[in-house]
Amino acid sequence: MPFDHNHHYHPALLRLVPPGPGRALDVGCGDGRFARKLAAAGMTVEGIDTSAEMLARATAAGSPGPGTVEYRRADATSASLEPESYAYISCLASLHHVPFETVTRLRAALAPGGVLAVLGCARPSRPGDYARELVAAPANALARLVVFAGDLLNGGPDPVAKAPVQMTFPPLNDVRRDAARLLPGSTVRPLLFWRYLLAWRKPANHPAAG
Repeated sequence: MPFDHNHHYHPALLRLVPPGPGRALDVGCGDGRFARKLAAAGMTVEGIDTSAEMLARATAAGSPGPGTVEYRRADATSASLEPESYAYISCLASLHHVPFETVTRLRAALAPGGVLAVLGCARPSRPGDYARELVAAPANALARLVVFAGDLLNGGPDPVAKAPVQMTFPPLNDVRRDAARLLPGSTVRPLLFWRYLLAWRKPANHPAAG
């Protein structure tokens, strides 16, 4: 039954987009679903991914406008990223595929005032994290049933392309520690469905700013 945890949190990620048009980078864009939502919000979007198959699906889907989307095959650890050029950088369930220090490259690519938004996967570390996991299982089952019923009423589910999955996740306490060290002032908020939301706004006087 289709219920995608990443798609469920798209609205929370979109609320972090700075006002006005601007450039956005979607790291690990997969089939481009979130990149297209950024374009629909008026942004000029660049999506990067290491999977040629997923990029082909993303390109075939086109762009809803009024913004635009372009895709390229690239690895976030080595991709050429123009310094201080993006108003918004998103990573949806992709940061755990690379060393966490990769955020320093994304940090440098953000324009002053730009926002880095990471929807990440991590293992629980604290009692509250484990309690959240216990609640998530029945809530997930209920959500799957609701989505399944809605799809049946609307003629069946849309096909969903599945990106390559890496099932090795860091402990959430490591994410908290590394985010505080590399992205001072960032917030790491645990979410219900086995995800966390890391948000950081680059200050105008950050040492990486020109």
